[in-house]
Amino acid sequence: MAHVLVTGGTGFLGAHTIAQLLTAGHTVTTTVRSLSRRPDVERMLAVVGAPGADKVAYVAADLTADRGWDRAVRGADHVLHVASPFPARQPAHEDDVIVPARDGALRVLRAARDAGVRRTVLTSSFAAVGYGHGPTARTFAEDDWTRTDGPGVSAYIKSKAVAERAAWDFVEREGDGMELTVVNPVGIFGPVLGPDYSASIRIVHAMLTGGMRAAPPIWTNTVDVRDAADLHLRAMTAPQAAGQRYLALAGEPVSFHDIALALRARLGAAAAKAPTGTAPAWLLRLLAAVRPALRETVPQLGVVRRASAAKARKELDWSPRSNEDAVVATAESLVRLGLLSG
Repeated sequence: MAHVLVTGGTGFLGAHTIAQLLTAGHTVTTTVRSLSRRPDVERMLAVVGAPGADKVAYVAADLTADRGWDRAVRGADHVLHVASPFPARQPAHEDDVIVPARDGALRVLRAARDAGVRRTVLTSSFAAVGYGHGPTARTFAEDDWTRTDGPGVSAYIKSKAVAERAAWDFVEREGDGMELTVVNPVGIFGPVLGPDYSASIRIVHAMLTGGMRAAPPIWTNTVDVRDAADLHLRAMTAPQAAGQRYLALAGEPVSFHDIALALRARLGAAAAKAPTGTAPAWLLRLLAAVRPALRETVPQLGVVRRASAAKARKELDWSPRSNEDAVVATAESLVRLGLLSG
């Protein structure tokens, strides 16, 4: 068994990853921006029933500063760099999100290298793979990269591509033999463990609470958080995973309308407020002119991005849950934990 550092233990994917590492018998250290967040992680691990949760070590470390990282990586065999800044709204300048993402990844990689870590697994995103190409029928795979100067590329999407490229460049030039593997998840769904969860979960939350009266004509790829965490563990230990990227997704893209229908079919009365129709794209474009919150969705209207997880399935024997199971598990957990009020 190994000693593993997981960055960003308070996050949705971070907490699930810690839980799976503990279940597999590994020793875990995790970073939090402040030790005051330790109880948040402990509560999430309790919800999922992670064994040995009281043995997790906590270190205060922030992606924007050097302090704490040397201590965090001390004694680690592997690092799973899951933490990443996600803006609540569009930043005033793209560098406000690009620089922290890039420099944070490099800060963790540098500390890992200096500590003699054997392999670091970086959580990137499909945002670094399949955007900026305009309308296309292609199926994206691990050899593809987002065109950061292409159409519909937001600051966040650009930050993921820039940070991942910087990570590969660093390991090639200054890695001193440390291995890097990258996991590129799509929209992460699945059972939440508390109020700190991925942006994708807000889609289901809005549907269940009536905040989405009609589904926008948007398609998304999905992966269950449990499967994304599982892929990180496989990427951490498989010899053939060194120097590789792996897309993490369940299957074909699914529309918001289909998500709503699945919730209604599987949850019954709990999903009574889920939308039954789809809003026309022209109406959403008009509304976006006066509602800033809608502007980010305009480039995604009617766009279907297909991708393949064949590489992870074949090389790492990875078998994810279906789209429907992922989104239904999301909804069931929101109901179970009483997170639909407000």
